[in-house]
Amino acid sequence: MPSPILVALVDDYDVVLTGIASMLDSYRDRVLVAEIDANEPLSDTVDIALYDSFAQPESDHEEIDVLVKSPRARRVVVYTWNFHPDLVQEAERAGVDGYLSKTLNADDLVAALEAVHSGEHVVSPAPPRARRVPPGDWPGRAEGLTEREAEILALITQGKSNADIARLTYLSPNTVKSYIRAVYRKIDVESRTQAVLHGVANGFSPDHHRIDHWRGGP
Repeated sequence: MPSPILVALVDDYDVVLTGIASMLDSYRDRVLVAEIDANEPLSDTVDIALYDSFAQPESDHEEIDVLVKSPRARRVVVYTWNFHPDLVQEAERAGVDGYLSKTLNADDLVAALEAVHSGEHVVSPAPPRARRVPPGDWPGRAEGLTEREAEILALITQGKSNADIARLTYLSPNTVKSYIRAVYRKIDVESRTQAVLHGVANGFSPDHHRIDHWRGGP
């Protein structure tokens, strides 16, 4: 029986990464989470670095470039729901081996990672506009925030302006404003300052540490 694929999960938010790791736990005979890196470089050599795009600057591929050039990541896969053609093309030019949708269920995600590991270049079909709720977790989910709303609040908490958020997420300024209004309503705040304070107090600031040996992994 072949050894399981060793995967590192990369993002700035523990709750997002541990949600993915928990989703993959049932597939430990096929995919094994070796480490979880929140704002930390890879420490182990892994078969695949799975880069989650939550609250990341999607128009700036510096972090992807670092992973692609890392000798510790044999392959790099982006895990996202944003399939703007420019983002997909930029990621592929950067040298990623896969661009996978967060709408994939756990079975399909594992199968896609196995395909990438075997040498295939895998790009998921763009998700429909009316997406089902993705698996995993994110800050604010318990408060009723969608993943995109949570991303917007995370970027606000990071100090990004509306113009910054629109540029980084490939959303129009009006769409950003609509998301912000929805966020304010759901978290019961009336100003950006209140939103930032809520974000800082409720896990919307980036984390900075590594979790090695996830649940007995290597």
